[in-house]
Amino acid sequence: MSHKYYDKEFAHIQDYLSSTLNTEPSQTDRREHRHLLATLYLRYIVISNKLSICVDQMVQPQKRLLLRKLLEAVLGRILELKSDLVEADLAEWTHCGDLLEKLGLTPFETELEIPSCFRNEREEDIAYKKRIIEMVLNKLGFAEKVEEKSPMAEQQAILIVQTHERARQGRLRAQFMKEIRSMKEKNKPSEGEDVETKARGINMGAALKIQKIWRGYVARRATRRRKLQEMLLIGMIPSPKKKNEEIEKDLQNKERRRQLQKERQKVYDLEIKNIRRNLEKTQRGPVLEQLSDQVRGWLHEYKAQTGKIPEYTGSERSASRLMLSRQGTESETSKSTPGSSKDSKSKQKDKSAKGAKEGKSQVETEEEDIRSKALVSTFLPELNVRKEEYDEIWRYKDESANPGQNHYNDIIEHEQMTEMENELRRIVDEMMKAELMLLQEAYDKDKGYKGKKKSSKKTRKAGKKGKKKKEKDLTPDRTTESLFEELVANGIIKQYPEIWMKDFIGEKSFNTPAPYNKGREPSYGLGDVRQILIEYCVIPLLTKKLHQSTPHIKSVFLAGPSGSGKDMLVQAICNETGAVLFDLTPANIVGKYPGKSGLIMLIHLIVKVSKLLQPSIIYMGNAERPFVKKIPKTDRTDPKRFKKDLPKIVKNFSPEDRVILIGVSDNPWESDQKMLQQVYQKFLMIPRPNYSSRYFIWTHLLSQYMSVSCIKFDTSVMSKISDGYTVGSIVATVAEVITVKRMLQLRIHPLSPLELVNVLCKKTPIYKEEEEAFDSWWSKVPIVRRRTRAVELLLEEEADMQAKQASAKNKK
Repeated sequence: MSHKYYDKEFAHIQDYLSSTLNTEPSQTDRREHRHLLATLYLRYIVISNKLSICVDQMVQPQKRLLLRKLLEAVLGRILELKSDLVEADLAEWTHCGDLLEKLGLTPFETELEIPSCFRNEREEDIAYKKRIIEMVLNKLGFAEKVEEKSPMAEQQAILIVQTHERARQGRLRAQFMKEIRSMKEKNKPSEGEDVETKARGINMGAALKIQKIWRGYVARRATRRRKLQEMLLIGMIPSPKKKNEEIEKDLQNKERRRQLQKERQKVYDLEIKNIRRNLEKTQRGPVLEQLSDQVRGWLHEYKAQTGKIPEYTGSERSASRLMLSRQGTESETSKSTPGSSKDSKSKQKDKSAKGAKEGKSQVETEEEDIRSKALVSTFLPELNVRKEEYDEIWRYKDESANPGQNHYNDIIEHEQMTEMENELRRIVDEMMKAELMLLQEAYDKDKGYKGKKKSSKKTRKAGKKGKKKKEKDLTPDRTTESLFEELVANGIIKQYPEIWMKDFIGEKSFNTPAPYNKGREPSYGLGDVRQILIEYCVIPLLTKKLHQSTPHIKSVFLAGPSGSGKDMLVQAICNETGAVLFDLTPANIVGKYPGKSGLIMLIHLIVKVSKLLQPSIIYMGNAERPFVKKIPKTDRTDPKRFKKDLPKIVKNFSPEDRVILIGVSDNPWESDQKMLQQVYQKFLMIPRPNYSSRYFIWTHLLSQYMSVSCIKFDTSVMSKISDGYTVGSIVATVAEVITVKRMLQLRIHPLSPLELVNVLCKKTPIYKEEEEAFDSWWSKVPIVRRRTRAVELLLEEEADMQAKQASAKNKK
């Protein structure tokens, strides 16, 4: 694709974003306006997917910076809407099947894709952490060593080749002699044959068999070809896979654009430094003098009009801007006015009295208001600002003179000048504060006011109340690298394979949503699990701004049968975010940091290093074990070691800490549910794969081994037979059947479903009792209990209404 193509895409995205922003409501009720929130949710997902492509391929650095800011704001808005929809539906799974046709969207367009730009920005940091882990494992001898074979001598290589070649010739010779002997036996005349055929040496029975087999083969081949052509024509099967030169060229072009993007960014960063250096030399002094003169002029004008010395606001609020924008107003009060402090105190007393009276009623209605009202968006102002920036700078900009998509110096100069002015305004604020304090003191002396000394005791007390107790640093003298290496050596920080979220295969469900107080929650698929983990665990960890400004999710509990892909999803989350993985599985920490002091040190190291090396993921396999009521005597892993400390660890995660705890369990019903719900904030369950997901999985797995598997192999039969089995069982079956030897035989001897069925039958399916146990546990999850309660309340109200109507009829 060319520069012009991505510029057009940029324009289309802006138009689509503008129309979406126009539909944003000022205030909404989550449940009454659920349809509008779901529409916005889908539209922003479409915008995010298109923006991620443009950010990945846009070469011009200044446009790419704007696109990145837009993408970050759109992702934040998606997470806000997701939180609203969860509260509106009282379900973690968001169903929008009723809106796809209205919006003219396909199911693929509504699946949120993970932008690669945020992870690419941290490539060096991620590679550095991987190198340290590999280095420590190599030192300890835990790394898998690849044996480097010494180069073979020429004479030895010749002897091996000769040996194998002679063996091959011997096998061919033996096969050839065997065929000659069998032909001689076949050519012997039988007793019932004619004299002529005997004389000619023709075996009529053999000839008839050959004709019969050949004609049958030709007829079957022609029938298969006609059937394949018909199926291809009506679109029932895809065309055979071939290497497409255009696709390969497009992939090469995308990689070339990424390299060009890096070159342009380097030049852009260098030019910013040069322009800023030039502005500091030539413009800093005059701008500082001009700003200070403007503020002094306003101060003198204010003093002349009001006769008072104004109170100067803090520098963090850019006071000079505020004052210059409201000259001549009398809204500010002076320190010299004695009544101002009394008025403020009386107002505070009135407010506190009113607050005490209204406290009880507010507490009662607070929960209902929070649940019914949608979140106030922190990203909508950012989206509007970026939209205005695009309209002002890029929408009508003529770029015909810039075919190479280089940066624009005038834009850099304007941005750097604005930034320098803001810095200088802070300096002017500090200068004006000092001057005003001197003027105030002189004014008070002239009027005869005595300055009151501030009591140091009160300030100290107030300071002590506001501060939180800081935890003691048990390792103040150690570097982050040494702590990191220690945890790697002890197996707490682990390596993880390169698995991505797209590798977790499964179809999404596109059911219509059920009201929160009517009916059961609609069913969901594996694709829904993938998307919700992207929204809860991946997107918030990509940037600091997203994590701080979106609904804070500290912990996620992932339940499902053995082999459903829970560990794979955790590894995929780590790869997508470039996070450090801390493994707190009870079996993994046996014998490490023993005793009470060792446990304190372990918790300190995990919390400290996870916050220093953000983003971080704390993983706990068998997450139900710390909260099991009775532990067998044979279990020596001491799973209750973290029982008391886990809630404290999760509670101390702040929005500034990009750290999340992910627990995984095969038997969640064995634990104490109250303790479990104190630790984990979100509960998710991986369902049994439905027919569409199983069909997709079988097709994907078999297509890796056979280019025509979808044509010759009946995938629908295996999808029906594998009902009740997990994804892990299906993957293990394919890996066990299609060995290297079997793969070489696929062209001659095609794969049959019977081979897979024989192996699949040996795997353990999901039995009915296990499925019922998961359903029973799921009904006790907090959000499901809330939904059940809402349904019960509605039924009670309907029953009361019917009873009232019946009593009214009886009275008549």
